[in-house]
Amino acid sequence: MLRLLLPALCALAILPSVARAAEEDLYLLNSGDKVEVSIWGEPTEKIERVDVLPNGYITLKLAGPVKVKGLDTAQAEKIITEKLIKYYPDPVVSVVVTEAKGNVVYVQGKVLKPGKVQLTGDTNVLQLLSETGPLDKFADKDDIKVLRREGKRQKVMPVDYSALISGRDLSTNYELKAGDTLVVP
Repeated sequence: MLRLLLPALCALAILPSVARAAEEDLYLLNSGDKVEVSIWGEPTEKIERVDVLPNGYITLKLAGPVKVKGLDTAQAEKIITEKLIKYYPDPVVSVVVTEAKGNVVYVQGKVLKPGKVQLTGDTNVLQLLSETGPLDKFADKDDIKVLRREGKRQKVMPVDYSALISGRDLSTNYELKAGDTLVVP
C-alpha cells in the first residue's frame, strides 16, 4: 500500500509547478487574431469565426461583445460560457485560434527591412534582427532598445548589441512579446 501511495504523493507535489510551467507558455489573444468559437453538441453551422477587434473584443451572435485580448483560450471559453448560460443549459464552449495575426512586433530605424514582423514562435532580439536584415552602416549599435507596453506604461529595455554579437553577455537578448518595438537609431 505504501509503495502505491508514495508515487502518488510525489506526483501531487510536483503537479502545481508543472501547471505553472505550462501556463507560462500559453498564447494570449491579441487584436487581429482570428478565432473559432463553437459549442459542443451544436451543428457546425453554429460555429462562429470571428476576428479580435482593435479594442480587444469579439462579437458573438448570442453572447454579444466579449473582451478577449490578453486572455488565453481557456479564459475566453470561461467568459463566453458565462454569457451563454442563459441560452444553453450547460454549454461546453471551445475557442480555437485559427490565425495568430495579432502576434506581431515592430522594427524601427536603421535596418534593411523595418516594419511589422509576424512572430511564428519564440523570438529574441538577435533572431528578429536576422529576419529584418543587417543593421545599416550608420546604425547606432550602442543605443538599440526594446519598447514594451506594460499596462498603461511603456518600458524601455536597452540592448547591448556588441555584447550579444560577441557572445560576452546574452542577458539583453530579450524574448520578444506581441506588441514590442525594436528601435535601431
